[in-house]
Amino acid sequence: MAGYRSRWAVAAALVGAVGAGVVGCGGGEDGPGAQASDAASALRSAASEATDRWASATAEADRRFDEIKGGVDVTKDVTLGATATGQDGRTTAEVRVRNTAGGAKSFAVQVNFTDPGGGLRDAVVVTVADVPAGQTGKGTARSTHSLSGEVSAQVERAVRY
Repeated sequence: MAGYRSRWAVAAALVGAVGAGVVGCGGGEDGPGAQASDAASALRSAASEATDRWASATAEADRRFDEIKGGVDVTKDVTLGATATGQDGRTTAEVRVRNTAGGAKSFAVQVNFTDPGGGLRDAVVVTVADVPAGQTGKGTARSTHSLSGEVSAQVERAVRY
């Protein structure tokens, strides 16, 4: 997850640099400088909102995983289906978990929705409960908000408990 944090830090630094450079443009209240300043402000606002969503989504995922005691890492036993976007703009992906344990188990899977460059767009935790031994259970990861553009899903972490 450190890679995602560093990408957001770089993005925030670029937004700040662009915004600082644009604010210095002249042209009066209605000139190009003012328009550029407004654009830079909107860009900083969008970057701040994206950072807040990222922080909120990852904090919620961390909280959910912290509640699980005695979980076993089973990321290799999880597969994801293709992503799809519903009429509400939210992105979904089917989550399949394979229970290789000797008894029924539940699973918590963190699914990250990313853009083509690998940037984190959203993170959700899916619980697949009471999967019988030797069987496969299914769930659906659904983004917490509307995601536009090309989005893919990746398993960030998974535990069986």
